[in-house]
Amino acid sequence: MDIRNIAIIAHVDHGKTTLVDKILHATKVFRENQETGDLIMDSNDLERERGITIFSKNAAVTYKDVKINVIDTPGHADFGGEVERVLKMADGVCLLVDAFEGPMPQTRFVLQKALQLNLRPIVIINKVDKPNCRPDEVHDAVFELFFNLDATEEQLDFPTYYGSGRNGWFNDSLTPCENINPLLDGILKHVPPPKVSEGTLQLQITSLDYSSFLGRIAVGRVSRGVIKENQPISLVQADGSIKKTRVKELYVFEGMGKKKVSEVIAGDLCAVVGIEGFNIGDTIADFENPEALPVISVDEPTMNMMFSINNSPFYGKDGKFVTSRHLRDRLMKETEKNLALRVVDSDGGDAFLVYGRGILHLGVLIETMRREGYELTVGQPQVIVKQIDGKKCEPYEVLVVDVPQEFASKVIDLVTRRKGEMLVMETKGEMQHLEFDIPSRGLIGLRTQMLTNTQGEAVMAHRFSEYKPWKGVIPGRNNGVLLAKENGSSTGYSLDKLQDRGSFFIDPGEEIYAGQIIGEHIKPGDLVVQITEGKKLTNMRASGSDAATNIAPKILLTLEECMEYIQHDECIEVTPNFIRMRKTILNEEERKKQAKSMKAEA
Repeated sequence: MDIRNIAIIAHVDHGKTTLVDKILHATKVFRENQETGDLIMDSNDLERERGITIFSKNAAVTYKDVKINVIDTPGHADFGGEVERVLKMADGVCLLVDAFEGPMPQTRFVLQKALQLNLRPIVIINKVDKPNCRPDEVHDAVFELFFNLDATEEQLDFPTYYGSGRNGWFNDSLTPCENINPLLDGILKHVPPPKVSEGTLQLQITSLDYSSFLGRIAVGRVSRGVIKENQPISLVQADGSIKKTRVKELYVFEGMGKKKVSEVIAGDLCAVVGIEGFNIGDTIADFENPEALPVISVDEPTMNMMFSINNSPFYGKDGKFVTSRHLRDRLMKETEKNLALRVVDSDGGDAFLVYGRGILHLGVLIETMRREGYELTVGQPQVIVKQIDGKKCEPYEVLVVDVPQEFASKVIDLVTRRKGEMLVMETKGEMQHLEFDIPSRGLIGLRTQMLTNTQGEAVMAHRFSEYKPWKGVIPGRNNGVLLAKENGSSTGYSLDKLQDRGSFFIDPGEEIYAGQIIGEHIKPGDLVVQITEGKKLTNMRASGSDAATNIAPKILLTLEECMEYIQHDECIEVTPNFIRMRKTILNEEERKKQAKSMKAEA
């Protein structure tokens, strides 16, 4: 049977998952009258809420008697670890580019990985129905990007398709057609069938699946040989050790699901059930003469955060899993399938240092854990510092901002204050396109300020570039915080009286504890306030003064915004129903003592 393996890669929001929807519909995976909704592949709750792809997924369709395995990949740089490993399963890539925005930082990152693996590219310029779109200029920009990434002659001769995923057409010219068949024909024509070398069985495990019924399932591509049901095999692990085991069941992808088969030939993707203790990157090889494939290498993490048990006065009120053993087991389970994540135990045993790709990468992990019923405390994100040639170095990123022209000066001012240097400034239609080189530390907390200063108009994207010498101190938050003085329930009376001191993160009637951050102070420096005071009632009433209090609504911060907001002496308490910010040391006297001793040491 003819097979094509393609991965769909693009910057975030350029239409990957919508394209996969159209491919599934065009190849009649669903019945005519079946209700499917949009973004079929984003099946996880978090993905649907945020409108982003987090985990790469597989689907398989049949078009003109050729089986096409489609791999949908995430677009955020924070999930680059997902993309890097699944590209190993593909022979060609569909690079999707927005007809207005053109190639963005993430496009560059993923394309570079694909070209290094020698995959055949097909360029799709999407959203040509948008106003202000410039498909011809974007085509030239994509060609330039290929050239800058040292593409081979063959890769530079890429076919280009134009269209609109939302309207359901793609063609090799700008004239609209009825469906996406020209694109599917192009995939059959330009993507080569899998290359199969002679020899014994080899299959590299590139992702994991889990079923409560079957346990852990290994997913990968058979690079040579044939794998059969009930066959004895060798599992070659990353450290070179070999385990002898047996395949229980085999599945291939079909439509959105899997189909059980008795054997899978080289070149196809499959899921293997019944192997114990495997990790991503391990090779399933011949029982007698095992030969390993090269281990998958993934870029290093650039950020870390301290995860510890929840030790606030509200400990255990909300979650099911609250002990350090629960926390450790869950984090270790995550490292099995999340290649870009690392976990290191700390001295006390109650806390773990978790290394990841960025704030979104770590934020999604915390959000997933709290939905599963975990309670934990997380500290401020820190960048990973290295000593290179005797110099202290930190990670730098390329930051790209598209913003209306009237806000460009504010953006430049914001970024340069955070030690960023401008590399490119050009006009794209009504927008100003800015590129900066900025330390990763400077990005923490930048998004919120950027959106405030540009009235929500700025579009930001960034990707890791390299380690460079330390840039010095970057100014943090300008204002201090308001802290609760004692445990209790906040009252409308107290909140009303304190409104001139700052803006609040809580509403009247919320349970709070001493040391909890309840608002932002109007000035620098922290302020401890009494928020649980009720109004003393008498039987005398003054006309007009007892009118209902006018309290401004509380400021709602998302988990990522809290992670960017807190400072080094603060942390976030995360439980299934609440996200609270607090001081690491809750007692005011203890905090003052520590501040004094730190000053004395300095």
